[in-house]
Amino acid sequence: MKPSMARHSITTLTTSFSTQPTCHLIQFTPFSSYFTRKPTISTTLHFSLSKTTTKLSTLSSSSSSSSSSMGSIAKKVLVPVANGIEPMEAVITIDVLRRAGAEVTVASVEKELCVDACPSVKIVADSLIDDCTKTKYDLISLTGGVPGAVALKDCHTLKSIVEKQAADGRLYAAICASPAVVLGSWGLLKGLKATCYPSFMDQLSTSATAVESRVQQDGNVVTSRGPGTSMEYAVALVEQLFGKTKADEVEAPLVMRPNHGDEFLIRELNSMQWTSNGCPEILVPIADGSEEMEAVIIIDVLRRAKAKVVVASVGEKLEVLASRKVKLVADVHLDEAAKSSYDLIVLPGGLGGAEAFAASEKLVAMLKKQMEANRPYGAICASPALVLEPHGLLKDKKATAFPAMCNKLSDPSEIENRVVVDGNLITSRGPGTSMEFALAIVEKFFGREKAIELAKAMVFVHP
Repeated sequence: MKPSMARHSITTLTTSFSTQPTCHLIQFTPFSSYFTRKPTISTTLHFSLSKTTTKLSTLSSSSSSSSSSMGSIAKKVLVPVANGIEPMEAVITIDVLRRAGAEVTVASVEKELCVDACPSVKIVADSLIDDCTKTKYDLISLTGGVPGAVALKDCHTLKSIVEKQAADGRLYAAICASPAVVLGSWGLLKGLKATCYPSFMDQLSTSATAVESRVQQDGNVVTSRGPGTSMEYAVALVEQLFGKTKADEVEAPLVMRPNHGDEFLIRELNSMQWTSNGCPEILVPIADGSEEMEAVIIIDVLRRAKAKVVVASVGEKLEVLASRKVKLVADVHLDEAAKSSYDLIVLPGGLGGAEAFAASEKLVAMLKKQMEANRPYGAICASPALVLEPHGLLKDKKATAFPAMCNKLSDPSEIENRVVVDGNLITSRGPGTSMEFALAIVEKFFGREKAIELAKAMVFVHP
């Protein structure tokens, strides 16, 4: 199937939005399942050992029609965070907005910069919310998650900032639980259509016209449903801030799904059973230049499935600088990780990261040993073409890769598929296929029923 862009049309009634990033630290530590750029900004994610798109419904659009003039103006975005927020929604939103050139500030509503996001994820923000009261933002985006949404709701300073944002006619948005728990409780959805995480729809209906759209825009407000709609939501925000041309530009290399909400499909050849002794042990290497969104989605989804995920740095330091200046801190060095065997080794993409993987003799040796033992291994985005292909790890195998890299594959016969499984090999295309890629891994280890259960819980497919 050809990767086609998931285009959304926006018609607005009242929107006209008129703007260098700072540094924040995100630390990811073990967590179990949960309902489950131009950045000079530095973001750090720490992963420790653990078990762990767009039919945009819109009502109203003057902002989307003013794409050219808006696209050249710097936009300021505020993303508040709190203890108990949903980390994937935050990371994807921040990543996509930065790709568009937005200046994103992450602000803690707690007494300290460091917050504990949904199970055992620590985020250190750029600033405290009290330091953001005098800045005018073009967009304020509220991440979901419980109890994070409750903490956002109870923050008087944030309430004042968002109420002024609404009164001034500037864009504000929320995803997952936050449309109901935060915006609805504050009375900022009166007379508007909005959506949210399915289990909060009854609460939302008391403060707005609740609709089941994956992304809903009405006037100056954009709302969405959950982790599995985060990328659609973020692209919709890009369109509102910068216009359709910029949204198209940002969306194209993401390789998003053309049929958001439908059950995902994988192309499988030479089917074999993937097994483990109980909980699958999975190695995810990272390096300077790795694509952070792919890494985070893969690790998040696999940990929700209760897989034991080990994140290993192939460089000298545990901390690596990912492709969009996000700093990732691994659990262990690759030398330490190499002392164990794994049920799966899976590589995120990113040009610099893939090049580092390809240059790592130890990692390549581990991958070759994995292949020779007929144990599963995989890669996404640039890594199939830049790591697996040149080291003979795709010999007699069908694979896919990031579209611009597919000309490097010796066998291009299956490249148009979003996820390809050939025996013990799994490959995929880019950030927008990462969720399908991770769910396909879940399916191979835990079965289709478990994968669909997770996909529905994340609202990646229709609940």
